Amino acid sequence: MIIQTINLTKRYGKLVALDNLNLQIQDGECFGYIGPNGAGKTTTIKILATLLQPTWGEARVCDQVIGYESRKIRPLIGYVPDFFGAYEDMVVQEYLEFFASAYNITGKERTRIVGDVFELTDLTHKRDALVDSLSRGMQQRLSIARVLLHDPRVLLLDEPASGLDPRARIEIRELLKELRNMGKTIVISSHILHELAELCTTIGIIEHGQMLYHGPIEDIVKRARLATKVHVRVAEQQDLAALMLQKVKGVRGIEEQNGGLIVEMDDETHDFSHIAASLVSNNFKIREIKEEEVNLETAFMRLTKGLVQ
Repeated sequence: MIIQTINLTKRYGKLVALDNLNLQIQDGECFGYIGPNGAGKTTTIKILATLLQPTWGEARVCDQVIGYESRKIRPLIGYVPDFFGAYEDMVVQEYLEFFASAYNITGKERTRIVGDVFELTDLTHKRDALVDSLSRGMQQRLSIARVLLHDPRVLLLDEPASGLDPRARIEIRELLKELRNMGKTIVISSHILHELAELCTTIGIIEHGQMLYHGPIEDIVKRARLATKVHVRVAEQQDLAALMLQKVKGVRGIEEQNGGLIVEMDDETHDFSHIAASLVSNNFKIREIKEEEVNLETAFMRLTKGLVQ
């Protein structure tokens, strides 16, 4: 287990930012950390990055304890905050070489490593550009390049896609996929849930400092499925179709929405093929019939509103 927290708690006076948080992340996982603003995501990541001390409880990275063995942890992690800071009048090449020297990477080795990181993050063409002149997307790529210089085992990314345009978000996502394929353990907080669903292997949902759910994305989606809902659209006489479907076995209720019908099935009914059979046998022409998809965004909304226990 590469990251573990045990009853991790952080208080700021009377404000409880983290409340007995228990988290386990395995080596090589890409862990998506989601929750409303102020839920405790950034506090967790800063503690794992050794920038904050917990009020009580324990956090371990690579089996080293935060607070007691932080000096051993720092070479093992790469932390990308949700904002980018740089010295003025520094070009990209100087920026990376400065941080490489901070990790005691010198001489030919530094030249090689900086070149490799340029290639991995596709920043070679920007090596002579001023850091302050880079777009937000390029700055985020440079920030990731910086934390890769010392080849850390764990990457801690706090909202890396925040404020990026769609193209830059896609480029960052593809870079993170490449890092995941290289075996890096990645912890990433984000509000862009559909991108986390494509990238992450496991998800943690936090609210008011407490973990609501932690596990595979497939499991959270199943958990958030309150009932099977079927979207039905017929060519004509929709009102008559709704009346007829109300009498079909397994139908709990029917709602009209956006020119179609949403048919909610009872908890015991998961096969809705008889819905189509009933419509055809009663001479209704079906334009559309499909099960409502429950995705990560739906699951997040239901869990954080307390609809799912």
